Amino acid sequence: MKKILNIAATFLLLVLFIPTAYAVTLQEAKEQGLVGEQRDGYVCMVVNTAPADVAALIRDINGQRRQRYQQIARQNNISVEQVGSLAYERAVAATRSGHYIQNASGSWQRK
Repeated sequence: MKKILNIAATFLLLVLFIPTAYAVTLQEAKEQGLVGEQRDGYVCMVVNTAPADVAALIRDINGQRRQRYQQIARQNNISVEQVGSLAYERAVAATRSGHYIQNASGSWQRK
């Protein structure tokens, strides 16, 4: 389990700081209140409408996360959902004050 947490933490750090070719980075989108961390370990739009580049960024980040979660799940004989749940816990710990996270009821709240 400790190995899984270390892998998830490493992955989270990589995903949080992946340079992209989008007009906005994940951190900038979070700072603008457009994107938050979902309980399933993926990112999601917090607002109803956002620029197209933010939607594309979300798809790209979630695709990368999905691939990595699948790899970790296979290596550790656990479900992708379990990996995502662990990643969410790490993401919450790493989330800056004022950024959005999804609470247990599925609502968005600022940390």
